[in-house]
Amino acid sequence: MTKIAAHDLALLDPVQMAEADRLTIAGGMAGIALMERAAAAVAGAIRRSFPKARRIAVLAGPGNNGGDAWAAARLLSEAGCEPTVYSLVAPDTLNGDAALAAAGYGGPWQKLEAFAPDAGFDLVVDGLFGAGLARPVEGEAARAIAAVNAVQIPVVAIDLPSGISGASGEPLGTALRADLTVTFFRRKPGHLLEPGRSACGRVVVADIGISDAVLEMIAPRVFANGPGLFRNPATSPRDAGHKYDRGHAVVFSGGMARTGAARLAAMAALRGGAGLVTVYAPGAALMAHAAHLTAIMLERCNDAADLDALLSDARTNAFVLGPGFGIGEDARCYARTVLAAGRRLVLDADGITSFQDEPETLFAAAKAAASDDGTPLVLTPHAGEFKRLFPDLASDESLSKLERTRSAARRAGAVIILKGRDTVIAAPDGRAAINANGTPWLATAGSGDVLSGIVAAQLAQGAPSFEAACAGVWMHARAAEHFGPGLIAEDLAPMLPRVHAELAAVPSA
Repeated sequence: MTKIAAHDLALLDPVQMAEADRLTIAGGMAGIALMERAAAAVAGAIRRSFPKARRIAVLAGPGNNGGDAWAAARLLSEAGCEPTVYSLVAPDTLNGDAALAAAGYGGPWQKLEAFAPDAGFDLVVDGLFGAGLARPVEGEAARAIAAVNAVQIPVVAIDLPSGISGASGEPLGTALRADLTVTFFRRKPGHLLEPGRSACGRVVVADIGISDAVLEMIAPRVFANGPGLFRNPATSPRDAGHKYDRGHAVVFSGGMARTGAARLAAMAALRGGAGLVTVYAPGAALMAHAAHLTAIMLERCNDAADLDALLSDARTNAFVLGPGFGIGEDARCYARTVLAAGRRLVLDADGITSFQDEPETLFAAAKAAASDDGTPLVLTPHAGEFKRLFPDLASDESLSKLERTRSAARRAGAVIILKGRDTVIAAPDGRAAINANGTPWLATAGSGDVLSGIVAAQLAQGAPSFEAACAGVWMHARAAEHFGPGLIAEDLAPMLPRVHAELAAVPSA
């Protein structure tokens, strides 16, 4: 695998991207030069991806996104294509760099109201609105977008499909669906958050001459999740190391009829890199586990007294509580006890639901257990479980998934993994990552239990909680990609050796 550094994974919201443009122009590059480079990237992507496209409709908006479209139309014409620009505003009403780009075109154009996508075009270029759109699309622009969506014609979007918020990925009124999106310098959250992610099609990030020094001045806190954000200790065990160097993960089990979820998590923790894994189970469930487990150990844990005794072994350092455990006071007691003992805890499923009536007690326990190394608690809710702990955030439609997760992490004093195709990982200090790999086949029973085990394995090996969560989410999704269609939860852990091998091949910094 090619090494991708954290700065390459940075995501910029529209305000930050505008600042990157401003700093670059202030540093001596003319705005029209940035626009010309953006247009060249768009035209080049079109020629590579759609080499047979000749008659091209170019939709141009009133701002710099429209300026990119006018300049791209000129370049496409010079390359032998036959573009027609359909402009939302008259070219002589444009300002600044967009006006310069329109003046340099010289080819056919019409008002946007004349646009009909079924008029024999091979391709539509969307340059109506970029990532900075802040209000619902209306009028002729909305009509044009709806018309494009209604026909089968390839679409290339400049920066972001028109109508999609660059900050949230949410549609602002009518939103266009693209086959290819060409964006500049860095992706935006809207490229990865649904439904924007699905609307973008394939995304190409073009270098238009903005330096990494500009990125350092902006200091982004949101990233696309990937190996550049985390290290995986299991990929490079020490030659003279032993199993305890890689940590001892523990998974709590439910009763005899609810043991499968714990085993899924335990096997994932073992394959995920933990040196040892033990299942703590009620006495009545021990035989059910013993019939299935070999390398994974078993301990009887019937109540809080048993747990206190087991915690005397300081080598157990990362715990999973929730999968198949049951809802109630036992879950609440065990979670508080593990945190008070200074251990790392992944709380999932029944463990999360057990705190729905008293979430503040969990948050207080997490904050009390925090240290200079960060929070010991990782929560892994799906949308329904998130709503049980954070009902106000879940119901606030003004917040994006990214904003909800970051707010929840600050409130809880925990790292939060809000699951979905666009899984968001957030830390209390404001860092966040949006996952970009995976497969729809992960929507299957037990998949979340496996994720909890993989995250616990990273915690057991000493990874900081945010890094452990990012690693676990990425590895889980990558394992699913390796298996392919037909995936069930039991298939994920056997794929992890291939994921470890890939991570081991990533060059060092």
